[in-house]
Amino acid sequence: QVQLVESGGGLVQAGGSLRLSCAVSGSIFNINTMGWYRQAPGNQRDLVATITSGGSTNYANSVKGRFIISRDTAKNTVYLQMNNLKPEDTAVYYCKAIGTLVHYWGQGTQVTVSS
Repeated sequence: QVQLVESGGGLVQAGGSLRLSCAVSGSIFNINTMGWYRQAPGNQRDLVATITSGGSTNYANSVKGRFIISRDTAKNTVYLQMNNLKPEDTAVYYCKAIGTLVHYWGQGTQVTVSS
C-alpha cells in the first residue's frame, strides 16, 4: 500500500505562483512514475505532469513553460511548481503514484486562481 499526502494549495492571484508537494510513504518499491492531475468542477480529471523514476517528464500542453514537476528521492516527495497561474488553472490537484499493475491517489488539494 502507498499513501500520498498533498499540500501547498491555496488562493492566489493570476500571474502568481504556488508549489504543491506530495509526500509518498508505504510500499513505494514498485512505483515507477509519479504524476499530478487536476479536476475542475464538472470536468474530468486531467493529466498535468508526470515524472518517471529515471527523471523523464511529460506535461499537458496547457501548462508547458509554466509548471515544473520535480522529485526529491531522499524525501520521497514530488513537487509541482506552478508559475504564471491563470484562472483556468483553478481545480483540485491530485497526486498519483503509478506502478506496474497498481496506482494510488492522494486526497487532493484545492488551487484557486483569482482574476
